[in-house]
Amino acid sequence: MIRPTIFVVALGLQTTAAVAQTTTPPAPAPAQTPDTSAPAKPDQTKSGLTLEEFEARREKAFMRADADNDGKVSLAEWTAFQTERKAKGDPAKSFARMDTNKDGFVDKVELDAFLAKRFARLDKNGDGVLGADERPGHKTAPNQGQ
Repeated sequence: MIRPTIFVVALGLQTTAAVAQTTTPPAPAPAQTPDTSAPAKPDQTKSGLTLEEFEARREKAFMRADADNDGKVSLAEWTAFQTERKAKGDPAKSFARMDTNKDGFVDKVELDAFLAKRFARLDKNGDGVLGADERPGHKTAPNQGQ
């Protein structure tokens, strides 16, 4: 029992370290004046979505599928949730992409890793912020956060 727990904790720490290394935006060049960089950050924050915000929103939505509140989502829970939402596509295929260890459940560690990969794929300019033009569905709902 202790070995699997230690493995899960170690895997979570490695995932967190990998995400932190890959999603950190580059530091601004020292030659930039503070006046031009200061207004840019609030604009990015207001109109963009950071990895942390993206994960928080998606985790909240995903964990609604956890019908038995055990901290992980089974294929049956995911299928019922997707059916209730009238989601497009095959729930089994989307579940299989998230269930990386193939144990039949998606936990927070697997979800975070999946969301980090998805965020990196969506962040076309690599600035660590998803702008409106980088978010799915932005053309039909520009103010809707994904």
